Amino acid sequence: MVKRLILVLGDQLSPELSALRKGDPGTDMVVMAEVADEAGYVPHHPKKIAFIFAAMRKFAAQLREDGWDVRYTQLDDSENAGSIVGELLRRAEETGADEVLATEPGEWRLIEKLKHAPLKVTLLEDDRFLASHKEFEDWAEGRKQLRMEYFYREMRRKTGLLMDGDQPEGDKWNYDHDNRKPAPDDVTYPGPMQFTPDDNVEDVLDLVETRFGDNFGTLRPFHFATDRTQARRALTHFITHALPRFGDYQDAMLDQNRFLYHAVISPYLNVGLLTVIEICKAAEDAYRDGHAPLNAVEGFIRQIIGWREYVRGIYFLEGPDYPARNALGHDRDLPAFYWGAETKMRCISKAVEQTQDQAYAHHIQRLMVTGNFALLAGIDPYQVHEWYLSVYIDAYEWVEAPNTVGMSLFADGGIIASKPYVSSGAYINRMSDYCKTCAYKVSAKTGEDACPFNLLYWDFLNRHRDRFEGNPRMANMYRTWDRMDEERRETVLNEAGAFLHKMDAGELV
Repeated sequence: MVKRLILVLGDQLSPELSALRKGDPGTDMVVMAEVADEAGYVPHHPKKIAFIFAAMRKFAAQLREDGWDVRYTQLDDSENAGSIVGELLRRAEETGADEVLATEPGEWRLIEKLKHAPLKVTLLEDDRFLASHKEFEDWAEGRKQLRMEYFYREMRRKTGLLMDGDQPEGDKWNYDHDNRKPAPDDVTYPGPMQFTPDDNVEDVLDLVETRFGDNFGTLRPFHFATDRTQARRALTHFITHALPRFGDYQDAMLDQNRFLYHAVISPYLNVGLLTVIEICKAAEDAYRDGHAPLNAVEGFIRQIIGWREYVRGIYFLEGPDYPARNALGHDRDLPAFYWGAETKMRCISKAVEQTQDQAYAHHIQRLMVTGNFALLAGIDPYQVHEWYLSVYIDAYEWVEAPNTVGMSLFADGGIIASKPYVSSGAYINRMSDYCKTCAYKVSAKTGEDACPFNLLYWDFLNRHRDRFEGNPRMANMYRTWDRMDEERRETVLNEAGAFLHKMDAGELV
């Protein structure tokens, strides 16, 4: 008789998972399931669904080789219960098991379902992260502002990464000022390593094509790694060929190059095929060996042990209502061009086109193009949150919601960001070549050809003046606005309003 069920979710594909470590292959049984509830709670990109299902199937096979009894339910199994809890109940009835061991999920939605399941479910800490919930709570307690930079320094000290004794390597914690170069004329990196789907992956692709073919996103070609060996090769490829120039151009965007020097390993890290420490040690070794400069390696490591750990801490600290926050009261519907409808704004068009094809866009495309526009235009943050959660292969609510609700949209009222990340078209023009072939003119401040980001930037500041004019980081913006003559300010606001009216009406903008 099976003693306990051990639940392994699709983003928990790690042999060292806490639930597996606590289990016993001789008496316990692993339960894994592809279920409609998880595949459909938002309209996930087909590539994301295929990636997770394929990686799950391969991980289940590896667990069997390691001696585990694994009961695996495919999406099209006739007895599939359709939900994680339903599958646990079905397997409990089959085996007589009366207890479930599970590593804590990364979304409040699923945590609540497991807590209220009619089974004894023991939730174990997900210690694949550096900072436990308690460690983050202790760090946050008593602080007026929860700034990532100070948390990041604690993680550096804890791990010893890029440390010289008690001091940071190079005597500085942060080299971000060296990592803001505009797009280069030429990119020598051919992009992330691609993998040809094997028969197992092809089976998954066929299934996803049949069941989710109408979802936003292109399924084929599919080139993602789907097991740990491939993910390790993808990491080595990035460290060898792209890391040396990653720092310089991590914020840049190019019309005809979707990846620049980015790693695109976040999908593998977020499902557990790679670990935090092995990634960061590989980058640190590249610096120690003289292969990559300090600004590139520090910036890369900061994204992982700094930002990634920090946003997870915020998500669990703030609680289940965090994704629904709307501090600015924005309520405009998400425009159809986020789902691929035509728009004349080339930066938006290219970011969405890339997202549709690749299930990927890098952090500046998400923050300063699609996120920036949504904030300036006053789009309902929950709709934006669900869009990001749907369309990106690396999106799970613990990491996506703080980035969207907090960093991009200021909908959490300033818990993460000290000011809204808003900009006119000038920033996009400086960091990309999108504007060169856009139907709008980034140099035009008003008129028919004026870049919508220029108009909406001032409209946003004007709408929210009561909230932001006292922010010392925004004082110069309001002084510039106030120096404009009244007629020009009126023209800007009228044209911004006209643009938003056309957008709301579904007209081409």
